[in-house]
Amino acid sequence: MQRRIFLKNSAMAMVGIGALPTWLAKSAWASTVSGRKKILVAVFQRGAADGLNVVVPYGEPAYYAGRPTIAIPRQEVVDLDGFFGLHPALGALQPLWREQQLAAIHAAGSPDPTRSHFDAQDYMESGTPGTKSTESGWLNRALGLDRHAGRSPLRAVAMGPQVALTLEGRAPAVAINNLSAFRLNGRGAAANALDADFEAMYDASSDAILRPAGADAFRALGMLKGLDAARYQPAAGANYPNAPIGQRLRQLAQLIKADVGVEVAFADVEGWDHHVAEGNTQGQLANSLRNLGDALAAFWLDLGPRQQEVLVITMSEFGRTVRENGSRGTDHGHANVMFALGGDVHGGKVYGDWPGLEEEKLYQGRDLAVTTDFRDVLSEAVEGHLGVADLGGVFPGFAADARRFRGFLRGRATMGA
Repeated sequence: MQRRIFLKNSAMAMVGIGALPTWLAKSAWASTVSGRKKILVAVFQRGAADGLNVVVPYGEPAYYAGRPTIAIPRQEVVDLDGFFGLHPALGALQPLWREQQLAAIHAAGSPDPTRSHFDAQDYMESGTPGTKSTESGWLNRALGLDRHAGRSPLRAVAMGPQVALTLEGRAPAVAINNLSAFRLNGRGAAANALDADFEAMYDASSDAILRPAGADAFRALGMLKGLDAARYQPAAGANYPNAPIGQRLRQLAQLIKADVGVEVAFADVEGWDHHVAEGNTQGQLANSLRNLGDALAAFWLDLGPRQQEVLVITMSEFGRTVRENGSRGTDHGHANVMFALGGDVHGGKVYGDWPGLEEEKLYQGRDLAVTTDFRDVLSEAVEGHLGVADLGGVFPGFAADARRFRGFLRGRATMGA
């Protein structure tokens, strides 16, 4: 059995034997000391989702003029306000919209003009458009440097195989790809004996790093076994899709309800770069949206009374061209749409200044123009939900201003909490 240890930006994940450090094992205790905190969840749609087919401006004639084969027919759109509507594959989100727990912010994005996936993702995850040298993520910086013992060390969780840039930084963060896999191998008495053998091996080691790391790992294993992830039953009949985003949000719901002290979390979902055969009501985009919408709806239902503590923000690195291309897809664009889902959300509304899709109003003559900087959206979430006062520390070089907040949060958290 290979045993590999990775140390990165204060986040330690042990791969091969599936283990986590001591501070994770202590997190249940820490959360009882600190009490429940507000939780901010960032969901990243990697590949540049077609925001115009996500929240459809079906009241805009230019939308249909530019998309003869991939536009969502008016009669198929899930109406939101008489001008905008949801893609029908997002029908699972309609009840959350009616209950005013879901809002959209349209024509939002980065002011940087890049059309590179890699650069744009880095800029959005770091929160510093145009600056490649930023080594930490905005969500990690939002946690600050407070290491008070009452704060759970499992404050920052990436639901996936690695810690994404969004959560990299000085505050400890951990990647969890599969809660059920946090054991050595097998089941039953034989597996327990194997665990004991490896624990004894680590205890006997004279290596100054290996021995404490092994002890940390097995203490964490004990805590995670207590979660019994394999037998977890979502509440209220919540049905997660059998897709990576469904499984990630399912496990995140379990962690939140287990009171292990999660304060920020990150999950990404790939597959949004639809240059060819994007489809309209059916097809590649529809399939991706159905998985995302069903996963978010199940996650929300599963949280139950914990909904009031949680805010989910979705984002993608940039949008797509207004006009479809010759391959019945769309190419790299500029502005996009973001969703906000939460107990604090003043939902049932599409926020943002709509610039229009007439040719003279397009960015560089081809794209939906950005009228809301994504950092204003994230600043409103960080300040209003997490109660972080130092927005300059979260988004260096950017002057966040509450006058530019869209008002998608009902109230404000206690500043500096």
